[in-house]
Amino acid sequence: MSTTLPTPRPHGATAVLALADGSLYWGQGAGAVGDVVGEVCFNTAMTGYQEVLTDPSYAGQIITFCFPHIGNVGTNTEDIEGTVPAARGCILRAEITDPSNWRSGQSLDEWLKARGLVALTGIDTRRLTRRIRSLGAPSGVLAHAPDGQFDLEALVAKAAAWPGLKGMDLAREVSCTQTYTWSETNWALKGGYGQLDAPRYHVVALDFGAKRNILRNLAALGCKVTVVPATTSAEDVLRHQPDGIFLSNGPGDPAATGEYAVPVIKTLVESGKPLFGICLGHQMLALALGARTFKMDTGHRGANHPVKDHTTGKVEITSMNHGFAVDRATLPAGVTETHTSLFDGVLEGLAVEGRPVFSVQYHPEASPGPQDSHYLFQRFVDLMAAQRG
Repeated sequence: MSTTLPTPRPHGATAVLALADGSLYWGQGAGAVGDVVGEVCFNTAMTGYQEVLTDPSYAGQIITFCFPHIGNVGTNTEDIEGTVPAARGCILRAEITDPSNWRSGQSLDEWLKARGLVALTGIDTRRLTRRIRSLGAPSGVLAHAPDGQFDLEALVAKAAAWPGLKGMDLAREVSCTQTYTWSETNWALKGGYGQLDAPRYHVVALDFGAKRNILRNLAALGCKVTVVPATTSAEDVLRHQPDGIFLSNGPGDPAATGEYAVPVIKTLVESGKPLFGICLGHQMLALALGARTFKMDTGHRGANHPVKDHTTGKVEITSMNHGFAVDRATLPAGVTETHTSLFDGVLEGLAVEGRPVFSVQYHPEASPGPQDSHYLFQRFVDLMAAQRG
């Protein structure tokens, strides 16, 4: 149910989503008590809610899950993409039920409470999703109070005062603060995560909010990964003498993070080292090459997005999470579009002619999502192998 102020609280409602325009969506509260403010977006994936909630790229956002059965398999200690959840809260169609899965160690409700995440359940998520799709991702406040008492005017005012993601640098909030080495490889049934024993390549990853499964995919192909903070200088990156350089995913406006990252990336491109970027890393690589980025109305978030790889002519189903994109009209000479969204035609990948440099806007590591795009990690490894000779 949505309306504009003033509106009475429906009987039994213990949570509300208040949008900047005064719209209210009432339901039942779950997870932590309190209120959070952020950009309200939607995700269309049918699986992997725990990975989504812990994806650092969701910093500053409140996630509306389109799939209704969120929480049915509980949570565990393995399906996480960041040390702590970056999302500010979530919105669900159905109430959270008791988990039914052999891997579950804790219910989603308990997991949300332990991590301070506010949740709203029992609303028509289809209606909210249509509103976002038609009018763009709004600023909103998600509030949960067991007594059902809210200062609605204050919540709407708080939502209206929130500046939004455009111009916001969030990478600093989710990046590591110290350099560390990653050697964990991909998960296997009954075996869990593996370990890299004999690395063949050394990759330095700039952490703008890196998902763990990206690092696992690199390690699974024989790459020792040295992860460095987002603000690391080009000199410090190259001091590690890497075979390749990786620019990670992350949240916020690429132009804002690019204030300090783009000069670094320009130097790394000029170094001649193989370079691979994903999501925010892709967008900031484009900025470093002379292109521009823009804020999308709704963004791409889900695990069912078709993308065409122009280098092979194949179509892959991909996992996505981004609210900014590269303006193809601003690509400079020598930079080619390699991947295109078949949903709306947005540029999804690029490469630099004559250099071992490429990037994609979507998430080839998935988690959650299909594994159609895992070949991109091998493409990066092949570039490192070719440079070794």
